[in-house]
Amino acid sequence: MKAVIWWIRRDLRLQDNQALAQALSNSSIVIPLFILDPALLRIEAQPRRSFLFNALESLNSDLLERGNRLIIREGDPLFELQKVFEESSAEKIFAEADFSPFAKRRDTKVANILPCEFVSGLTIHPPGSVRKADGTPYTVFTAFNNAWKSLPSPGHPLNVPLRFSSPFSLKSLKLPANNYGINFPASEAEAEKRFELFFSNRISTYGNDRDRMDLSGTSSLSPYLKFGLISSQKLAYFARDFADHSENAEARKSAETWLNELIWRDFYYSIMDNFPFVLKRAFRERYIHIPWRSSHHDIEAWKNGLTGYPIVDAGMRQLRETGWMHNRARMITASFLTKDLLINWQEGEKWLMEQLIDGDSACNNGGWQWCAGTGTDAAPYFRIFNPILQGKKFDPLGNYVRLWVPELNAVPDEYIHTPWKMPIDLQSKANFFSGKDYPVPIVDHAIARERALAAYKISKNY
Repeated sequence: MKAVIWWIRRDLRLQDNQALAQALSNSSIVIPLFILDPALLRIEAQPRRSFLFNALESLNSDLLERGNRLIIREGDPLFELQKVFEESSAEKIFAEADFSPFAKRRDTKVANILPCEFVSGLTIHPPGSVRKADGTPYTVFTAFNNAWKSLPSPGHPLNVPLRFSSPFSLKSLKLPANNYGINFPASEAEAEKRFELFFSNRISTYGNDRDRMDLSGTSSLSPYLKFGLISSQKLAYFARDFADHSENAEARKSAETWLNELIWRDFYYSIMDNFPFVLKRAFRERYIHIPWRSSHHDIEAWKNGLTGYPIVDAGMRQLRETGWMHNRARMITASFLTKDLLINWQEGEKWLMEQLIDGDSACNNGGWQWCAGTGTDAAPYFRIFNPILQGKKFDPLGNYVRLWVPELNAVPDEYIHTPWKMPIDLQSKANFFSGKDYPVPIVDHAIARERALAAYKISKNY
């Protein structure tokens, strides 16, 4: 029997892996192959790269338990695929379809030369399957969501293959040295652990807790979705199952809210697939001409969590220290950069893609354009988050702020989101001095809000 190649890209799992299942349906001899693409390795994204290398090591361990092993090669994907194809006398290649412009160019190039079948699995429903009656793509989430929910639900997740072999004579490279520490254990087992914890303890209250930055109310599965250590179809299946069978109305609503977050992911992939220009410019042409500011001082203060607004700084420091940021913090920090500082959303998009373990072109771009008001189904341009009110609402006692901005530990709850307003006698008592121990705000929010509204109007009338 001839072997087939399972070309692994962003599906570093054995359970519910459609590409692997298709490969196994064609042959019991499957070659798991991962190619280190120099074009991707050159991208500045150390946290994400480290997570990937750790996940590959873990996948190899899982494969060894099943009589197989991971083959690592480095170079141009087409060239390396051709070499392994010839060395193994394989008859076909199976891979999970990807939808970024880079991935589509790469995969088209491979498919023109080699027998390669691309299988759905990256999203719950592949881009192109959720369309209007006239065949055009949706650009408004609510309509997309309704159409998405009219499609058949994902079936029960596929089981992990018990055992499958590969030609052990194939050469495999060692992964590059990886000394960068990350806070997310990168394994399919860890993804499963987090999935079970979320569904057993948190999903019932997700609707109320998801925006509270001082609570552990989210699933923290985004890095695992990014690299396919858990499948989005599996998550959607269990979210719907939970909602359908829960007797508690609040729990059902929470599960549906979480499912909507997964559907947002599908929506942003659909947007990227149908309108790839969004990765280069604003989706809405009326906002292409916003007169953005250029300020090295301001953007460095934002990156380093030194803006003087505690909730903004806490989010940015969490990002730098962990490679991850709470979703509400992502919205607050993005609004602050684009509206309060009037700095181009693309500057923030680029920085987060460098820092995030879960950095994903479609979702990162969609989130930034939503916050900036320039995207498909974006927040209105006049929606400008007040960082003080956001802090008081979603971190009421300042626990999140104190965790990531420890110089504010002695500041009383009353002033934790406005430390510059502390009376001098309280500052002396707390041995904390605004402007010395922690910066005063680099911008006045009320003034900045008016500046942003004026700038957006200029672009609208361009």
